[in-house]
Amino acid sequence: MNNEKIPTKVTGLIGGLSGVSVKSPHELNAMREAGKVVASVIRLLTNSVQPGLKTRNLDEIASKEIKRLGAKPAFLGYRGFPATICTSVNEEIVHGIPGERVLQEGDLVKVDVGAIVDGLYGDAAVTLGVGKISSEAEALITATRESLNAGIMVVSAGVKLGDVGSAIQDYAEVRGYGVVREYVGHGIGRALHEDPQIPNYGEKGKGFTLKKGMAIAIEPMLNIGTWRTKVLEDQWTVISEDRSLSAHFEHSMIVTDGEAEILTIL
Repeated sequence: MNNEKIPTKVTGLIGGLSGVSVKSPHELNAMREAGKVVASVIRLLTNSVQPGLKTRNLDEIASKEIKRLGAKPAFLGYRGFPATICTSVNEEIVHGIPGERVLQEGDLVKVDVGAIVDGLYGDAAVTLGVGKISSEAEALITATRESLNAGIMVVSAGVKLGDVGSAIQDYAEVRGYGVVREYVGHGIGRALHEDPQIPNYGEKGKGFTLKKGMAIAIEPMLNIGTWRTKVLEDQWTVISEDRSLSAHFEHSMIVTDGEAEILTIL
């Protein structure tokens, strides 16, 4: 597997999977159910993270919970990905593969969860501190979460994607963080990654216009250092080029005439 197969990399790979689509009421209802599953799994993982746990233990917890809730894992087997969730620790930004790594006090672990209900997808991610973390790590988590919220607040029918990306970028960069540019948010629905690509940076008034009934996933990734990235030898795990600490948050949502309807929150 080469780097071009990493799911949300900006390569034009997303384009042509399914095109931009407005969802039917049935599709939106199924996505609401998938979002509830994802949110439930993330809550369980949040309560489970502790020093001494292996990342594969988190994968096992997620796998059991997704099945218990009657859904299917969205990531397992996706373009060859070998696990139910992604677990990315410290300088790892996204797409980390769960395994024998033992979580240590002070680590940051990013968990990215996807689920399928009736053929429709939900997708979300959070960054969790393991035990007591540094003030620097805590500030990074807060800034990344709030940059996501800044983007979500802009989402509405008629808004340009450049407005969304600009809101995220402005919030993060004024606080001194590097905004990852090589990996982006995306449309979501009957495929995990649909058009349009949704960068976490942009120019106001530019780009694709959001439409009522679209479903999208926004997922800012902030680094304490450079925004540049590299891919490890497993051809999945993405790290910050300077190995600085990174955080990642994501929600799936429906575009409305008003505030976005967030699907992956309880």
